[in-house]
This record gives sequence, C-alpha cells and structure tokens, in this order.
Amino acid sequence: MANLPVFLFAEPTTALEPNPPLTDLTNVSVDELILALNHARTRERALHLLSQNRSMFDNLAVLIWHSFGTMFTLLKEIMDVYHMLSKPDLTEKDSTRVCNALALLQCVASHPETRVPFMKAKIPLYLYPFLNTTIKEKPHEYLRLTSLGVIGALVKVDDKEVIYFLLKTEIVPYCLRCMDVGKGLSKTVATFIVQKILMNEEGLRYCCIIADRFFAITHALETMMERLSEEPSQRLLKHIFRCYLMLSESPRACLGLGRLLPRMLNDSAFTDLLHDDPTVMSSFKQLLRKVHRDDGNKQGNPKTG
Repeated sequence: MANLPVFLFAEPTTALEPNPPLTDLTNVSVDELILALNHARTRERALHLLSQNRSMFDNLAVLIWHSFGTMFTLLKEIMDVYHMLSKPDLTEKDSTRVCNALALLQCVASHPETRVPFMKAKIPLYLYPFLNTTIKEKPHEYLRLTSLGVIGALVKVDDKEVIYFLLKTEIVPYCLRCMDVGKGLSKTVATFIVQKILMNEEGLRYCCIIADRFFAITHALETMMERLSEEPSQRLLKHIFRCYLMLSESPRACLGLGRLLPRMLNDSAFTDLLHDDPTVMSSFKQLLRKVHRDDGNKQGNPKTG
C-alpha cells in the first residue's frame, strides 16, 4: 500500500478556549456541531448527529473541509481503531463511531468543491486498511462497507484524475479482497468501483495488460457468480455483467473471456434474475454475442489490448 501522507502533527488544542463545550447537541446548528467535534466529551454525539443529518446540510462538506481541525479529528477517529483491525473483538460501538466519521468523509468526497482537494490530499489512503482486513464479523464489515462507500462516491462522477489516482494507489486488489470476503452490499459496491475503473480507457488497459491481474479480476467475478446461486442479487449480477462487458472491449481480454466466461452465464437461474431489467438483459446478450463471436474470429489471429 502507498505510504500515508504525513501531515498530522498534533490535535487541535482546546485548553485555552474560554467557553466549555456544549453537552446537549440536539438542537444546535451545524456550525456548533462541527465545533463540538473538537471536544472529546461531545465528539461522539456530534459525529452521530452530523452523520445522521448530513443530507439536510447542503454545505456540510465545505464546512468540514475548511473548518479548522475537523479533517484532523475525523482522520484521528479512523486511525484510532487501526490496531484493532486484526482482532475479532472490535466492538460494534467502536465500529459505529468510526463509520460516522467515514460517512462525513463520504460527504466531502461527493461534493464538487471538495472532491478534488480530498483526493489530492490522499485522504482515501487512510481507508485502505479497512478494505484490507479479512475478518468477516459485523463491526469489520460495517467499516469495510462504509469505506467502500467513500471510494464509490469518488468514482460516481466520471473523472479521469480520480481513476488515475485510484490506479496509482492500487485500489483494485483491495476491491478484489472485498469482493471475496465482504457481504452482499460490500461485494456490490466493490464490483461497482471495478466497473467504473474498467469504463475508463486507462483503467481497462491497467486491468488487462498483465495476465495475472486480468485472471485475478475474472476469478473474483466468477467466484461471486458461484455464490450468487446461494444468495441471488440482481443488483450485484448487473455489475458483474457490466464488468465482463467492459473487459470484452479489450481485444486481448476478449480472447481470454471466451475461455473463462463462467458456464453459469448460460444458466437460466441467473438470466431469470434479469427479466425485469431489459437494459441489463440486452447487455447480457451483447456480452455473449461479442465474446463468442470474437473468440471464433480471433482464435488464429490474437491481438494485444
């Protein structure tokens, strides 16, 4: 994993503040809630209220980003649980508190004014440890899913700079790990992120230029397909199909897909999941036609992608 940016030196001091922190935060303004994050006594409650009501504040992301010490406080909340990530005894209370901080980071990642500065400050790197854990307990899963939500917010808007940043910081292996160990929603968001990367020309080249990388991605997709027979998910299946379809845009990858495409793609149990979505069914049929046609036409004339 890339090195974390080293710019966190000290917690904003509150020792000289003349006014004590508010203790009842139920009816205070968003500015007061953000200020309450600087106090240990009120931080947990402020995190909860800001996270719970973040959709009500249009400028919350801008206030969080520009207010003194707030990003430091959120990152400190995140880093404080790093030492517990390899242990199964992480509590739901600790996980929920960090997830509230992550939800506020997602707010910053989603806002057009703060998205690029958020990325250039390399804030997403602080989330990667949560994507790297293999423990499947609920507290770890909550952290995994909420962290994926932050990355998902970055890729929702088509921005080459975001994709280049994620490729440079090796997000794909982390997504593949989440596709393997995560629950249904984590698998879905991780697959969506990979799909958005594949939709970018440089992202597609990155995923297909090295055979081991291509095989790792197709193996993750196939494994999820196998597990879908036990827990069907139309939404996840859509993203899996779209990943395959984007991979088929690479001539080199398309040759491999003709041999690797899971037999289950021809299984009515999966196609039945798509009957309610004509667009995805059309993509599914297009994928089968493209892969089988290209496999037949290019067997004797392989190209590089």
